[in-house]
Amino acid sequence: MPVLLFSVIAHEYAHGYAALKQGDTTALMLGRLTWNPIKHIDPFMTIILPAMLFIGSGGRMMLGGAKPVPVNPRNYRNYRRGDIIVSLAGVFVNLLIALVSVPLFFGVGLIGRAAPGAVGVLAFVQAMLIYSIALNLLLLAFNLIPIPPLDGSHVIKHLLPPSWAAQYERFGRFGLLILILILYAGGGLLTYWLRPAMAFQDLLLQWVSPFAVPNLGQWLP
Repeated sequence: MPVLLFSVIAHEYAHGYAALKQGDTTALMLGRLTWNPIKHIDPFMTIILPAMLFIGSGGRMMLGGAKPVPVNPRNYRNYRRGDIIVSLAGVFVNLLIALVSVPLFFGVGLIGRAAPGAVGVLAFVQAMLIYSIALNLLLLAFNLIPIPPLDGSHVIKHLLPPSWAAQYERFGRFGLLILILILYAGGGLLTYWLRPAMAFQDLLLQWVSPFAVPNLGQWLP
């Protein structure tokens, strides 16, 4: 949970920071450019919806998210460029966190070899870094699904003719429902979409596994 909370907040913070750099101060003025987790909690998306789906599916499915950071694309110095940058900022940070977790894992492993008496604590830290790799790659891939209002849709709309883009954005009112239906009835499709991220995750875990401390397995499923 700490890794997931940090990763989601970093994702949202990145949107707000990128918007600020593109000329939009909305997130900053509304106090959302912060690492305070309370500011990023949405009663429905963060608490009610995940709980309903988890209970309703018998523990097989859960979908939720943080409160979206408010931005005003009209304030961007260049609307198209700014919208793409701000939209991809969150997934870029998730990728960055996953990649940074790799050398940190190496470093913790080297400390474990130099100080065998600390492997109990170091195993817990390495487990959190493994979850950091997995969760951030999952967040990256999921947010790139081209269904409004997910981040990937903001890029796709700029590749469409204006009339198509307008219809595509209106399609976003059903986005959450479509995602839930995909999770319920189209899990195979979602698995196919996530496959590249999972393959990259496996590759990273292969790289770090020689540096695992002896007690790591007790913290992993």
